[in-house]
Amino acid sequence: MTTIMRIPTRIHMITDPSTARLTLLQWVSPAFPVSAFAYSHGLETVIADGRIKDAQSLERWVWALLDAGSGRTDGTLLSLACRRQMPLADIAELAEALAASRERWDETRDMGGAFLRTTESLGSEPLPDLPYPVAFGARAAALNLPVTEILATYLHGFAANLIAVAVRFVPLGQTEGQQVLAGLGPRIGVLAEELADAGPEDIRSSVPAADMAALQHETLDVRLFKT
Repeated sequence: MTTIMRIPTRIHMITDPSTARLTLLQWVSPAFPVSAFAYSHGLETVIADGRIKDAQSLERWVWALLDAGSGRTDGTLLSLACRRQMPLADIAELAEALAASRERWDETRDMGGAFLRTTESLGSEPLPDLPYPVAFGARAAALNLPVTEILATYLHGFAANLIAVAVRFVPLGQTEGQQVLAGLGPRIGVLAEELADAGPEDIRSSVPAADMAALQHETLDVRLFKT
């Protein structure tokens, strides 16, 4: 007989804002074991074929993902999960439908599972496997922080991981990488405010070049990253 895990309806809130913010920063830290370093989100493809070769082209690519691609869709899914605007299972199904490639789905599914297992080991309630942004949003509801702040931190971590890929693989200097991240900061803040009260009807994505890069990644002769 299959046991169906019930998603908890009660959330054990963290009442101290300082503790909540430190917890949020811990979750997006490169040291948090979700294996973010293993995924390039299709970036390896466009670095390999020369479309991203410097800080300027990297900034344009990452911002396109944030503003019109998976960054925006993931942020919306996180916002929905954090605010419990839909059942988590329904948001997870929406995340799978929005994944443009098998590798993209593998990435968000595997990172979500790792995130939930680690946070459970730190005292959070058990949850069934969820895609990464849905899992993150579900856990972040317990932080009792403004949704805008949670989104800005998550999206900043999203951008930082992609920039770290480019620093290693372009190669790009660490200072240049930090300059790109700093340049994206104000726009990430504006995007977080926009997505803080977004509904499912607000989801949109239009980054065909990035979607094709993710699809083509598995055909590379040499791959350093899983996606």
